[in-house]
Amino acid sequence: MAHEIEMVNGVAQMAYVGALPWHGLGVALEEDCTPTEMMNAAGLNWTVEKQSLLTPTGLEIPGKQALIRTSDNKYMDIVGDDWNPVQNEEAFNFFSEFVEAGGMKMHTAGSLKEGKMVWALAKVEDDFELFNGDKVESFLLFSNPHAYGKSIDVRFTPIRVVCNNTLTLSLKGKADTGVRLNHRKQFNAEEVKVMMNLANAKMNTYKDMALFLGTKAVKRDVMKEYFGELLGGSKKEGKDLSRTAERAMELLDTQPGAEFAEGTMWSAFNAVTYFVDHEAGRSNDTRMQSAWYGHGAKLKTKALELALEYAA
Repeated sequence: MAHEIEMVNGVAQMAYVGALPWHGLGVALEEDCTPTEMMNAAGLNWTVEKQSLLTPTGLEIPGKQALIRTSDNKYMDIVGDDWNPVQNEEAFNFFSEFVEAGGMKMHTAGSLKEGKMVWALAKVEDDFELFNGDKVESFLLFSNPHAYGKSIDVRFTPIRVVCNNTLTLSLKGKADTGVRLNHRKQFNAEEVKVMMNLANAKMNTYKDMALFLGTKAVKRDVMKEYFGELLGGSKKEGKDLSRTAERAMELLDTQPGAEFAEGTMWSAFNAVTYFVDHEAGRSNDTRMQSAWYGHGAKLKTKALELALEYAA
């Protein structure tokens, strides 16, 4: 099976702490590893640089440059003169202060899409528990794309432990849990840290949302309407549910953690996130890419927003 995880000389460019990842690939590290150790173990200790583009006759193309990985001269993308690369070392150094202070521990890191997307994920020591056992852990995800049109993205990501459901979202009311930076200005880690301190406080907003959803018991017909509106088909419109919506209905009773806040919009919302993270897509590998960065991430955001509307 082809993996979104980059392979170099047969070695997966990924490192992890704890349980073996979904695809069984990567280098295992101790829990107290440093950001630099994780970067090196994941094979991410390389840099990129911009190089001139030339025509076959030797003329330089103005305003455009090739982004090249210097470790193996791999072509990454074509960027503009004002595009500023952020090196992987800068991304991992961002975590150092937090890890040294004991507020975070490195969790996973790797590269996707042949190195065009590098990520680092650290666990934040800021968990909370809902409904007598439904634990939610907080992580910080740093996404560093080496591709034109993609922004650096640093955001807090809550993960529901019982089923490993993830979210990478902007919370309702524009209470954004992340920071996005384009490549048209130099990366300033200190500036991002200030913004992230504000965003971290807003994780409490997500806890409030979860508690609210978990207190809103609704009938199965309402849940069916919710899944239909979100995933296709709607009782309100007199249509049958799509296969995906039908599967979400089944997951209400079978998903891990179904016993927590059973019969509420919290259960309905988590049925969607479980489906996206663990069942949607062609493979585990493409599923993770979608759940973090693609259609799956957007669907989970919409699922939360719509669940709040139904619970109101």
